[in-house]
Amino acid sequence: MSKKEDTKKKKTPEEEEEEKLPPDVRARRETYDWIQSLMTALIVCVCVFIFFIRVIDVSGSSMNPTLYNGDKMVVSDLFYKPRAGDVVVFKSDTYDPNKALVKRIIATGGQEINIDFSTGTVYIDGEPIEEDYIAELTRTKLDFIGPQTVPEGCVFVMGDNRNKSTDSRKKEIGMVDERMIIGRVYCVIFPLEELGIVK
Repeated sequence: MSKKEDTKKKKTPEEEEEEKLPPDVRARRETYDWIQSLMTALIVCVCVFIFFIRVIDVSGSSMNPTLYNGDKMVVSDLFYKPRAGDVVVFKSDTYDPNKALVKRIIATGGQEINIDFSTGTVYIDGEPIEEDYIAELTRTKLDFIGPQTVPEGCVFVMGDNRNKSTDSRKKEIGMVDERMIIGRVYCVIFPLEELGIVK
């Protein structure tokens, strides 16, 4: 016996039994295996969407021009830690406990925020921040009196459509507890013309 034949992989009893089956039976088994694999993948996807990912509709114009009324967003809190600049969905018990709100995080715990409404400039820790995502400069004061320091475990949020947004400047919302954040908005999946990553 040659060395090549000696090292050739031996077939298992199951493989030998499989080869003895008629071709149509083997084809049915392969089809069954494929269906089983697809069903497993489908179940995994459903579980991921149920427990880790949500699709939420935008309601209103407070996040124009980043998000528009009726946009469907993919939102997830999997391994998420709030950061300034992130667009998030959250609940507010003191504003409307039955409504999910979508805003942008402007400051996180320990940071100081101030707003000069005469120039529309937002300051974080005394430094003006660049906001290329807003519809217009921040002129609407609402209830905001600054400067304010964001408590640990909270975030300060505002809508990108600054002068048509009810957000942390309003006392009914104020500083948002991180535990009230449903998740970060990652992308828009509908309508198709708005399809893309949310920045």
